Amino acid sequence: MEPSVFKKTAVFLVAASVLAATFVFSLTAAAQTASGQAATSTTAADLQNQINQKNAVLAQIQAQRDALQAQLNQINQSKTSLSKDVQTLTNGINNLDLQIQSNQVAVQKLTLQMQSDSQDITTIGQEIKDHHAALAELMVEMQQQDTPSLIALVLKSGNLSESVAAAQDAELLNQAFFQNISDLQDLQSSLSQKIQDASSLKAQKQEQQVNLANQQSILSAQQSEKQDLLNQTKGQEAVYQQLISQLDAQQSAISQQIGDIEDQLRASFNPNLLPSKLPGLLIFPVLNPIVTQLYGETQFARRAYRNHFHNGVDIGVPIGTPVYAAADGTVFRVDNNDRGTSRWRKYQYGKYIMIDHGDNLTTLYGHLSRQVVSAGEKVTKGELIGYSGETGYADGPHVHFGLYWTPSVQLKAIYPAAGLVPVGVTIDPMAYLPQGVATIQRGAY
Repeated sequence: MEPSVFKKTAVFLVAASVLAATFVFSLTAAAQTASGQAATSTTAADLQNQINQKNAVLAQIQAQRDALQAQLNQINQSKTSLSKDVQTLTNGINNLDLQIQSNQVAVQKLTLQMQSDSQDITTIGQEIKDHHAALAELMVEMQQQDTPSLIALVLKSGNLSESVAAAQDAELLNQAFFQNISDLQDLQSSLSQKIQDASSLKAQKQEQQVNLANQQSILSAQQSEKQDLLNQTKGQEAVYQQLISQLDAQQSAISQQIGDIEDQLRASFNPNLLPSKLPGLLIFPVLNPIVTQLYGETQFARRAYRNHFHNGVDIGVPIGTPVYAAADGTVFRVDNNDRGTSRWRKYQYGKYIMIDHGDNLTTLYGHLSRQVVSAGEKVTKGELIGYSGETGYADGPHVHFGLYWTPSVQLKAIYPAAGLVPVGVTIDPMAYLPQGVATIQRGAY
């Protein structure tokens, strides 16, 4: 490389490193602000130790939640009774309380991780600053030597050995310069990754804080529902059974109307109008899903529904579990079919959300405890839209996930259900969902 060309390249790279160093320290300050604590206040080892402790606590809480889930599975195998409903509500309240504790610990853990990332960003920033200083010094030395050729050095000094030594010194300067440039590039790449990590942690923390606030509201509602159940039945099984019998008869009539309409629509429907079946086009609306009832003429449907047909997929999850949009789309409907919080005042899908995905597919999310989106709102795949529950006609907490051919969707007023009940040509959601998910056929729960 010609000396003049080398100098221009060196000057450019040094200037770039100056800008990078300035950018680094502005980002370091932002990262420290996000963590709420200066990175130097706690050592990296202390932070990692605290993070490990939070992980241990989270594992303990999850073990307790798994035990509660196992209890709930057993409870829901028994026949409908006042005792069963009280136990289910108690289990849901305890599970929600543990979920809130888990979210609180998760927020603390994320805060520690953000502090650790802030320290790393500060350290990398200092290393970049040091490399910048080293490059500046090397540049000065290189300018002074002007990297002459070996022949020029011999002619100038008249001594071959001294000339060779000087040339070697110049080559060492060149190597040191480019090694610093290479190291600087590696540091900037590491910095970029750390900045992405810090941004991701901040988003996770914000999501956990949102979940925490919503789940605390859901917990309060569940506690009130349990008390109302005991107050209205006065603990008498006979009173409860009479009310549930009336509900079953009413819900059977509702299901019959829905089934008749959907059977008629399905009979005249051309399946070729549907998008090609593509597993993974949609995502499951909850994390770590376990399907508890499939679509179609399931064993439970043949026993429990007049038309012997289940028009969606049930996913068993504890009350208060975050529910996400299965794909990009526009919220089509947010409604509630319940006429109160009492078990015998709950109908069809309870609190539900429908999303139009713009490709002739519309998804339904039923039995929610809380909705956090509004009709007309644009949502993206994986965006939080609500929380699972046991609203509507349900034997236990779960999400009813339905898939409809959009042109066929109708909203019907069907007494005694409140709001509007969605009907239409339903499709097996499993044809568009990721494969390999665990399936446990245990009915509507």
